Amino acid sequence: MKREQLHEWRHHNVGRLLNYAVQRFEKRVLQLMTAAGYQSVTLSHMSVTRNLDIQGTRATEIARKAGVTKQFVGELVGQLEELGLVERVPDPDDRRARIVRFTPEGQAWLAAFGVAVRQSEQEMKKELGADHFKMLGEALQKYGKSE
Repeated sequence: MKREQLHEWRHHNVGRLLNYAVQRFEKRVLQLMTAAGYQSVTLSHMSVTRNLDIQGTRATEIARKAGVTKQFVGELVGQLEELGLVERVPDPDDRRARIVRFTPEGQAWLAAFGVAVRQSEQEMKKELGADHFKMLGEALQKYGKSE
């Protein structure tokens, strides 16, 4: 394969294009969160909060959903605890285990995060057009569920 073909394949395959789109989207969400006063939360922290159920989730389950190690999640949860956004409490089903859950401040952060995501989606919809945006969402939903 020629160098130009290798470059084309590596930079224009669907996986790479999805990655570029996710990076752009998440960068915009972070900009909006910073403007809302939440500049301390990083993309890594968002990988925890994105996989944290409202009622709480064990760190091992967060790690499994996020595709990262339990140790990494433990480190991020510790940082989020320091920011006052989450807390670890005993699991009522297994006292040896702990559940990570949002604090009241974390729930306020989550509400602001929802606003930032919706605004980012609206900006994307405006740029792509309503029909393309709808098709993109439907296609990604179908593809993501087909595993």
